[in-house]
Amino acid sequence: MQKIIILFGVSGSGKSLIGKKLSDNLSFEFIEGDNFHSTDNIKKMKTNISLNDIDREEWLMSINNELKNNLDKDIVIACSALKEDYRKKLISGINANIFWFCLKGEFRLIQERLKNRKNHFFQSDLLQSQFDIIEYPDYCNFINITESPQDIVKFIKHKILK
Repeated sequence: MQKIIILFGVSGSGKSLIGKKLSDNLSFEFIEGDNFHSTDNIKKMKTNISLNDIDREEWLMSINNELKNNLDKDIVIACSALKEDYRKKLISGINANIFWFCLKGEFRLIQERLKNRKNHFFQSDLLQSQFDIIEYPDYCNFINITESPQDIVKFIKHKILK
C-alpha cells in the first residue's frame, strides 16, 4: 500500500528541508505544499496578511488533488496543515498508510529562522498567527526541530519502517 509521510507545523519549522532530505533518502516523491498556494494567497502573505480558512480551502484541495494524481507513488509532503480540519481536507479520499510528523519548536527560534530565510513569501511577522491557530493532534509523532536534520530523517525512517 502507498505510504504518505506528512510533515506539518508552522512556517519555518523545517518541513521543506526535512521533506527533501527524507524523500531523497527514501526515494519517495516530494510534494512542497507551498507550491500550491494561489497568487492571491502569496500576495496576502507577502504583505503580512494572515490567511484565513477560506484562503486555505483552495490550497488544501489543490494539494489533495496532487496526492490523488500520484496514487502509485510513495510521497513525502511538506504542508503546514495547522488545524485538524485542514488535515482532514488534505487527505480526503486518500487510501494509503499515512504517517504524521509535527515539527515543533520555540517561537523565538522559528522567528529567527524566518528572518534569515531568503526568497520566501511568508513574512516572519505572520508567525504568531500560525502559533495562535495550530492544533496539535494526539495521533502524530512530534519532532523537536533543534535536532539535526540527519537525526530527524533517521527518526522518521525508524518510525515508518518498523
